[in-house]
Amino acid sequence: MCLFSLMQLSAQIPLVYQVENTGNHFPTPPLPAISDLPIVKELPNPLAWSDGSGTVTQFGEWAQRRNEIAAEIQHYGIGTKPEVSPEAVRARMDGDTLIVDVTVGGQTLTLRSAIHYPETGQPPYALMIGTSMLSLPKPLFENRPIATMTFHEAQVNDYSQWRPHKERGEHNFDRLYPEQKENGAYSEWAWGMSRLLDGLQQLGAEQTKIDMSRIGVTGCSYAGKMALFCGAFDERIALTIAQEPGGGGAAAWRISHQMDSVECLEKTDYHWFLESMRTNFSGDSVYQMPYDHHELCAMVCPRALLVLGNPDYKWLADGSTVVSLRAARKVWERFGIADRMGYSIVGNHPHCLLPESQYPEVEAFIDKFLLGKNTDTKSIEIVKDLQIPMD
Repeated sequence: MCLFSLMQLSAQIPLVYQVENTGNHFPTPPLPAISDLPIVKELPNPLAWSDGSGTVTQFGEWAQRRNEIAAEIQHYGIGTKPEVSPEAVRARMDGDTLIVDVTVGGQTLTLRSAIHYPETGQPPYALMIGTSMLSLPKPLFENRPIATMTFHEAQVNDYSQWRPHKERGEHNFDRLYPEQKENGAYSEWAWGMSRLLDGLQQLGAEQTKIDMSRIGVTGCSYAGKMALFCGAFDERIALTIAQEPGGGGAAAWRISHQMDSVECLEKTDYHWFLESMRTNFSGDSVYQMPYDHHELCAMVCPRALLVLGNPDYKWLADGSTVVSLRAARKVWERFGIADRMGYSIVGNHPHCLLPESQYPEVEAFIDKFLLGKNTDTKSIEIVKDLQIPMD
């Protein structure tokens, strides 16, 4: 495709959508039994149809292909993220706190989250949602007309590595969906994020002071994984910033399998994933996995994605992350919108404490995709002091 054609195409491609999943009307793709899955040692082509019939040739087909990837990730990796009818959601504001009641099967789950409004600009405001907390530094938001809020994921699934918690099947989510008790936390947390967005959408900007077309999500470490899953599985999120998400986030399981002392498929926290994923894809069986996490990243396309890494922490498998992100970026490139996807892998700082040296790329993405400024995000592919597998 020539440069002029790509420019024409990119101008027509939305930056965000008004619905959770633009592809939910497409049929479920083939989901073979584990014994029928072929061995594929290379990262699968994210643009290739699941049935092997070819590849996506135009942007109009991407919603269906994206829906195929979503189905595979849920079926083999994290469990089902159930759809929710608008009638099941009731939202209200209590001062500056958003309250969302979700009722399914006679059971109600309530989400609460305070919105912190900026001291500059006029409503409706852009909104950045922190998963578990807003890990990005406050100076990035203090002088920008961007509201912030926290998604308190324990209201949905209270699993934690550091505090007492319920077990699989005992969480609030499971009261509504007892048949999904084998789910991993990331499917349930992504579900909860979508219900917050339902509430914001239902109430509208007059009540919330929030512009639904300018919503971002971010988090670090396990919450960086969470932010990535939330952004991938809800197309109402305009900008996803996954900070140091490590294995099970942006890193590809196949590539991490070839590395030592990193978070790989056998060495991760399985409260987050289906236990069957470990049974089915451990060891060299990882090459039978019909997807990999470059495709999780690609699900964010055509919306904006920025991934931040830290090579000082080997466990994060940032070498695998870079290979994965380079493969994912080809989807944005295919549609002429590569400026909507970037990564910055920079060390010499503590885990989850973004150094000032990384502020420029984060600010560029925030300003462009939440505030509509014409900042340059075309070539944010920064990797420092990192040995990359396959290079």
